[in-house]
Amino acid sequence: MNIYEKLGVRIIVNAKGPATRVSGGIMRPEVGQAIVEATQYCVDMTELQARASEIIVEYTGAESGIVTAGAAAGLLLGTAACIAGLDPAKMNRLPDVRGLKNEVIVVRSQRNFYDHAVRATGVRLIEVGIADRFSGAGVRDTDPWEIADAISDRTACIYYVAAEQSRPVLSAVTAIAREAAVPVLVDAAAQLPPVVNLRRFIEEGADLVALSGGKAILGPQGSGLLFGRRDLIASAILQNLDQDLFFEQWRPPSGIFRGIQLRGLPQHGIGRSCKVGKEQVVGALVALKSFVEEDLRKRHVECKASLNKIIEILPSRLRGHAEIVQKSEDAEPILYLELDSPTAALDLVVALQDGEPCIHADPTPVDDSKIAFSALCLREGQEEVIGRRLNELLI
Repeated sequence: MNIYEKLGVRIIVNAKGPATRVSGGIMRPEVGQAIVEATQYCVDMTELQARASEIIVEYTGAESGIVTAGAAAGLLLGTAACIAGLDPAKMNRLPDVRGLKNEVIVVRSQRNFYDHAVRATGVRLIEVGIADRFSGAGVRDTDPWEIADAISDRTACIYYVAAEQSRPVLSAVTAIAREAAVPVLVDAAAQLPPVVNLRRFIEEGADLVALSGGKAILGPQGSGLLFGRRDLIASAILQNLDQDLFFEQWRPPSGIFRGIQLRGLPQHGIGRSCKVGKEQVVGALVALKSFVEEDLRKRHVECKASLNKIIEILPSRLRGHAEIVQKSEDAEPILYLELDSPTAALDLVVALQDGEPCIHADPTPVDDSKIAFSALCLREGQEEVIGRRLNELLI
């Protein structure tokens, strides 16, 4: 019996991909082994994060970096850093932002529920632009000058959600921000692969970047990376670490705190509730190294072969159309199954989920009468399980 069977929790077939609600992906063996080993020793968490920073810097080109408890935790810590800077009194006040920089600018078309992590610091989001291209009313989105006009002495940062469809382009936003001396925080949680995106956002001028450690990196699901300017990372880690010590005990690591003088330590910060353990830090670092060294083309070939196995099992009288789509050489191949209506697509998602075994597909494209299948988190033999179940439901 595996651990979940012992706990009385059923195993699902995860064709959704490494999403949080379906427990993320399947870690590489070396990551799991590193986590187990990490549990058997104790370390100073400040020293561990200092070493993490050195490794993250090597892969991202940023000045500094830390491992966080997921990308959302990175957004909270990044926003808190932009508000408080290196002032321990301001850190102690959050989420009371009265009299502080208490506004964060965001493009209206980039709003999503994940920005709750930004709002949790107490700031008010200042939306700019009208996304006519999404509402069907026209072709325009936010222009750079609209962001510039929204900047004031209350602006803590500009929050930018990185995606293929995001407008304006990041480089235009960072140019405006740099002129106004306002930091840019980038949510790049799901922007891997390609590997070049580890460096891309910093190269385009971002001050802070938050990435998930539990998606394509295949690290611990409760891990993430936050990297960027040294002073902002120093602020972020101060608001995340357990600070139950005397100032005389504090030994700031030179890598993260180089050239930084503190007048005192803050109390437990706003990020204390999303602490990251030694196991997550070690696992994320090992997973990051494996991800950078992996031949992603080989991964994609294997995923495509798995998806083809599903297609081969589908009935000849299939009620629908199946097609594997790979948007680019760097993109993961996805199997799209198109039915005759959005209702039929959603009904199939629910039937797969409620059946035995429980199969989670991706419902994102149901409005286009499609459902999607990822092979990234499938275990050996689960392609046949999906194919047989579709056989039962689609004839």
